[in-house]
Amino acid sequence: MPGEKYTVLMVNGPNLGYIGRRDPGTYGTRGMDAVQTILEKDRPGLLDRIELNYFQANGEGEIIDRLEKAWKDNVQGLVINPGAYTHTSLALGDCLAWINIPHVEVHLSNIWSREEIRRQNLTAAHSLGVIAGFGIMSYVLGIEALVWYLDSL
Repeated sequence: MPGEKYTVLMVNGPNLGYIGRRDPGTYGTRGMDAVQTILEKDRPGLLDRIELNYFQANGEGEIIDRLEKAWKDNVQGLVINPGAYTHTSLALGDCLAWINIPHVEVHLSNIWSREEIRRQNLTAAHSLGVIAGFGIMSYVLGIEALVWYLDSL
């Protein structure tokens, strides 16, 4: 509903704890703190509309546990970068399906322009959409898309 403040959980999967330092040629040089900076500087109205929480884990079970907790806590939306689990985790895809929290999947790089294995996506089937290839801006665009969707309910 327009004007409502939404609780949004941003979830990062394996190897995404070092965004900005890990393989900057592929993933960029800006860390997760840049999301908050961009929102404050360029989209303060959007930042006022959300309570943004952040979670990162390397383990598949930890991520699933956190998503189930989000369901229990009535989190209204997710922005998720499953990392390599995008391409391998039926369990994570199943979790995203059953918790049925509106979510946007994001990726720093364009996964469809990379190795063949990265073109397989087991997690996006139940997402509102996928934003990929815009570096750290993929997260900001994901938040914008999620709030736009939640406003339409």
